[in-house]
Amino acid sequence: MAAHTNRPVLVRDARAFRTTIALKFLMTASGLVFIGYVLAHMYGNLKAFSGEAAFNEYAHHIRELGEPLLPHEGFLWLMRVLLVVALVVHVWSGFALWRKAAKARPVKYAVKKHTGAIPAARIMRLAGVWVLGFTIWHLLNFTIVKVNPSNGETGGDNPYALLVDSFDLWWMTLIYLVSMAFLGAHLHHGTWSSLQTLGWTSTAPARARAKAFALGFAIVVAGGFSLVPLGVLVGIID
Repeated sequence: MAAHTNRPVLVRDARAFRTTIALKFLMTASGLVFIGYVLAHMYGNLKAFSGEAAFNEYAHHIRELGEPLLPHEGFLWLMRVLLVVALVVHVWSGFALWRKAAKARPVKYAVKKHTGAIPAARIMRLAGVWVLGFTIWHLLNFTIVKVNPSNGETGGDNPYALLVDSFDLWWMTLIYLVSMAFLGAHLHHGTWSSLQTLGWTSTAPARARAKAFALGFAIVVAGGFSLVPLGVLVGIID
């Protein structure tokens, strides 16, 4: 009789566990989409070190990807739709996981040091919100409206000049560098969590490798993006 009485609780727990795992996989899958994007975007940004002609040629080329099978800028719009879908999935699954954790643990408790949690986890949500806000401004600055903060003009068609004019302003570079620091923190914890979800942290050596990879990857991406504004600020890119 006792086993029969406990069965509904076990079923609910099993369903909750499966839901949590599904949400984590959604977070991981959508995060991988963004990781692929930021790597490609970082590569494109670093073209600025090759000069104005190379950078503008790259910017022009990505608008023509897929032609004539796709219309002009068709590939870019497909990528934008994919990124919007991934963003919705990422934010929704992250919020759902936060709500589930809050309901399961209504009273906050201190995180023990031996659990494997990494410092970036403490600012994960703040980093995500900051990066989201920065992304919106970044799109307005360089893609959608093309706002030149140095003179207030919009709609220019010289990506290299817009980049240099933007990062010639110290406060624009500062905002960008702070945003890259938050992006690095988000990637650090997100990569670690994804490796956990995929089951690649089951042993102590595996956890050590995962932590090292997550930290290294975050430094490479945040550092790679930071090189361009710093290059403009010090005059290497002009």
